[in-house]
Amino acid sequence: MSTPAIQQTLSATTGVVREPVRTERYDTRLRDFGALMPFSSGTRPATAPGTNGSVSFWRESLTLMEQYLTFGRRKVRAGDQVYRCGEAFDTLYLVSSGLFKIVNLAPDGREQPAGLYFKGDWLGFDGIPKGRHGCTAIALDTGEVWTIRYDALLQASTKEPMLMRVMLAAMSAQLTRNRDAMLAMGTLPADARVADFLLQWANSLAERGLRTDQINVHMTRADMGNYLGLTLESVSRALSRLARCGVIEFNEKGRRDISIPNLSALSEFIQNVADPAGQTLQ
Repeated sequence: MSTPAIQQTLSATTGVVREPVRTERYDTRLRDFGALMPFSSGTRPATAPGTNGSVSFWRESLTLMEQYLTFGRRKVRAGDQVYRCGEAFDTLYLVSSGLFKIVNLAPDGREQPAGLYFKGDWLGFDGIPKGRHGCTAIALDTGEVWTIRYDALLQASTKEPMLMRVMLAAMSAQLTRNRDAMLAMGTLPADARVADFLLQWANSLAERGLRTDQINVHMTRADMGNYLGLTLESVSRALSRLARCGVIEFNEKGRRDISIPNLSALSEFIQNVADPAGQTLQ
């Protein structure tokens, strides 16, 4: 029986006429979920030319969690750990603001940055398989994460399946980003690898409506090298070459503030350096 029919039956039985409750909410069931999936229609989402961007689902994640779940809010500052490698897993984290990195820890104590996470990205998926976190999540800037109990999310998703579908889609998008990063590390020379890193960072900012002409790289050259599989010297040389070519500029106040005047020019740089038959920029 439809909702209006039920309301008419109750009114006839009780003699009380109730106005239907109207709530304004973001109902993803009215959308084609397939359109949210990365490259599902054979076309890539809008990103800067020459990049292999993937959908982040950041807006859907934030909106749905806010509507259907009770969650905590945790403020963080640069250097704070959201969770540590080896900690018991029971909570997922949704980035409300700020910038975060995931760090893998080797048995001998070496650390390797394994991913950057922006507003609307999820943290903590690594803890699901074994019930313990396999890496450490660290804040790179002042921000906030929403803490969501994993068991509460599973329970809520039985009533609103789109919660789980969006979370799984976000998980898939993260795997796609990691795959693209591994592809860049395995196929691009050092200069193009650093340029691709900056371009992907700028694309993540652009998805969220943030400025892309000025990027504060909250990572040391050594951290960038560990993430990209390069030495500190290789990263420094690559950045210097990008600056000489005019595709990036350094802020006078600090070498971590990088200006990208034209994303298309940065993308063309990557293509020219990666293509042996293409022009080589001097």
